[in-house]
Amino acid sequence: MNAVERLDRRGGWIEVLRPLGWLFGAVSAVRRRLYDHGLLPSARVEVPVVCVGNLVAGGTGKTPVTADLVQRFAARGWRPGILVRGYGKAGVSGAEADEARLYAELAPDVPLVAQPDRIDGARRLIERGADVVVMDDGFQHRRLARDLDLVLVDAMRPWGLAQGPRAFLPRGLLREGPAALRRAHALVLTRTDAVAPAALAELEAELEALAPGVPRWLTRHAPVRLRTLAGVREPLGTLDGQVVDCASALGAPAGFEATLRGLGAELGRVQRFPDHHEYTARDFADRAKQSDEPRRLVVTAKDAVKLRELASAGELPAAVCDEIRVLDVALEWVRGEGELDALLGTLPEGRARRERGALHEGLHG
Repeated sequence: MNAVERLDRRGGWIEVLRPLGWLFGAVSAVRRRLYDHGLLPSARVEVPVVCVGNLVAGGTGKTPVTADLVQRFAARGWRPGILVRGYGKAGVSGAEADEARLYAELAPDVPLVAQPDRIDGARRLIERGADVVVMDDGFQHRRLARDLDLVLVDAMRPWGLAQGPRAFLPRGLLREGPAALRRAHALVLTRTDAVAPAALAELEAELEALAPGVPRWLTRHAPVRLRTLAGVREPLGTLDGQVVDCASALGAPAGFEATLRGLGAELGRVQRFPDHHEYTARDFADRAKQSDEPRRLVVTAKDAVKLRELASAGELPAAVCDEIRVLDVALEWVRGEGELDALLGTLPEGRARRERGALHEGLHG
């Protein structure tokens, strides 16, 4: 049982964390008001900043949304850069960050900086040629001013826990109270296909009451391909009717598992590791010893990056490598794509983009 599953239970020793959650919420509310009234300063950099964030700790689908945004900016002639917080081995931030590994595959030509100090990170991206910064997970990092705040809400667990209380860290997963949604430019509901229409309608009504007038856009994470760890593609239909195992190190593994079931797979052994878990051969040692018929072990693209590194180092048994299949998903807009494009078109040009435009005109003048 991982940490989120423990928090998702009511009663017992876990309730001793409630007072700490109340304290966290109080501090968060005071901090929010200090920023709202200008008593804590926000620094602005010389290019537009777009933030993809959320209210809760853990995954809501920020990576696919961020990747989608940088593709849209690139198509418009911008030079986007990605700014991430950075989580890595032994808590080290930087090139070892999980996000950096995955973005290196999803957006290999886009500069990325993993830096806890977001102001410094944004300036580093500008030095590397970025004329727009897309910040992954920075809604609460208000020291860096932004031009557009997109806040993601996971339709499966909008307030962090599926069944547990709507509580602040460490009792729950809330970083800020729902009232903070009012400062968003748009709410992006993710995994909307994984909940019943009635539940989605109820969530939308609640969000409208919490953040009146803030646009709500709907997305889904659509499976697009199945591949081996070496990159050989297989039809998604090969999962239909098959018993498969799955492993993930995600903040919200239920969405990944629901996607597999939606493809017709029956889940056998389900391994849930903590978010940002660093895999070792020990995690799969028992698979290498199993004597029954081997089953596919399906993982996410985020997991595959680390597992491939493990395999390249010769630390993952060949038999396990042969069983691994990677399920790639892509963001699919259900509602709001046109509004998003219109909003991106209103962003101001920063100094770097203006200077590049002037140079281009001078060369052709």
